[in-house]
Amino acid sequence: MEPGLPAALLLFLPLLLVPLALLARRRRARPTPPLRLLVVAGSGGHTTEMLRLLSCLSESYSPRHYIFADSDKMSEAKIRSFEQKRAETFSNSQFTLDRIPRSREVRQSWTSSVVTTLYSILYSLPLTYKLKPDLILCNGPGTCVPVCISAFLLGLLGIKRTIIVYVESICRVETLSLSGKILYYFSDYFIVQWSDLKEKYPKAVYLGRVV
Repeated sequence: MEPGLPAALLLFLPLLLVPLALLARRRRARPTPPLRLLVVAGSGGHTTEMLRLLSCLSESYSPRHYIFADSDKMSEAKIRSFEQKRAETFSNSQFTLDRIPRSREVRQSWTSSVVTTLYSILYSLPLTYKLKPDLILCNGPGTCVPVCISAFLLGLLGIKRTIIVYVESICRVETLSLSGKILYYFSDYFIVQWSDLKEKYPKAVYLGRVV
C-alpha cells in the first residue's frame, strides 16, 4: 500500500475478494482464473481516486479494462502512467482503454441529458458485451451510469452476470451524487465514506474513509 493511504482500504479489499470466491465455487475442479475487471474512469478527481484503489489489488484482477468519456483528456495519461509503474512489479500486467460518448456534460439540460445518456447506453452495450467483465468498479463519474446499466441489462438477458461495486466520493457527506442515486439500485455493493449516508441509504456499506 502506498504511504499515506487510509487504513480503511484494508476493509475495502475483502469486498473485492467476493467475486473471486464466487468464481472459485463455480470452478472447484479447475484453478481459479483471473477476474476480468472493468474500471470506469472520470474527469476531475475520479480517476485519481480510482487508481489509488487499484494500487491495492493483486494481479488476479486482470486484464483491467478502462472506460472513460471521449471528451476526457486527462484520464488516459493517468492510467497509462499507473499501468507503466504497475508493469514494473507485475510483468504480465494487461489492460485496455476504451472511450464512450459522455452521457452528460456540465450544465447540460435534463431533457437533452436523457437523450445523450440513452445514446451512451446503446454505445456501451456492444462494448460491455465484448469485454464481458466479471466485476465493474466505479466511483461516481457520469460515464459509469451507461456502462453499469448496459452490464445490468446483459445480466437480465442471461448473457453475462457482472458484479457492480460502486464507491461514492468522499466529497459526498449528506447526499449522494446523481450517479450514486441511480446506481444505488443497480449495484451489488454500494460503499459510502460517511456514516450519515449509511443512515439514509440502508443498502450502503459504510467503511469510513476509503480514498
